[in-house]
Amino acid sequence: MKVEVWSDLVCPWCYIGKRRLEHALARYEHAADVEVIWRSFQLDPTQLRGENIPTFEMLSRKHGVTATQAKAMNDRVTDLAAAEGLAYRLDKAVTANTFDAQRLTHLAGAHHLGDAMHERLLRAALIEGEPIDDIEVLVRLAVDVGLPAEAARYTLEAGEFADQVHEDISQARALGVNGVPFYVVDRAFGMSGAQSVDTILDVLRRADTSLAP
Repeated sequence: MKVEVWSDLVCPWCYIGKRRLEHALARYEHAADVEVIWRSFQLDPTQLRGENIPTFEMLSRKHGVTATQAKAMNDRVTDLAAAEGLAYRLDKAVTANTFDAQRLTHLAGAHHLGDAMHERLLRAALIEGEPIDDIEVLVRLAVDVGLPAEAARYTLEAGEFADQVHEDISQARALGVNGVPFYVVDRAFGMSGAQSVDTILDVLRRADTSLAP
């Protein structure tokens, strides 16, 4: 079984969705037969590189709410993340253009480190408050998961894997994806949003022809 997940790396719901998928797989009878493939997505491709403004300020601008209301929105998501074992620090989180970080996930995928790279980038953005559009930060995070610093730096500076990121985003559009996380199971079942563990598990079982009556 193939589970494709479209995700952005500064998206609080995407990290929650990743954990819920992992919890669902822990309960799924045939988890050993599941291949999880991370697909690139950008919620805001117009975000300027290096313009790392506080997330609550971005929310305030985007939704036309006060800073206090934006912080309350972050607090609600933080509480939901805590239920999944994630200690968000959205008070420290900053915006970032994630295109280069997404390219890095494709390099990691080529070294069988895609999941680890995705996890490290989400943690860096949402828990550690790192600006994940900074090349030096990205190289350091790549080394953290076992990628050679030289390979990471070359990829980032040479523009490698840009076509793969664009292809993922193009596929997302073709599937009608306009928000993430978005899960596709064997290109037959789709789920939008950070669904509950039970919902994800139910879809995995329905997609599993070996469990059919």
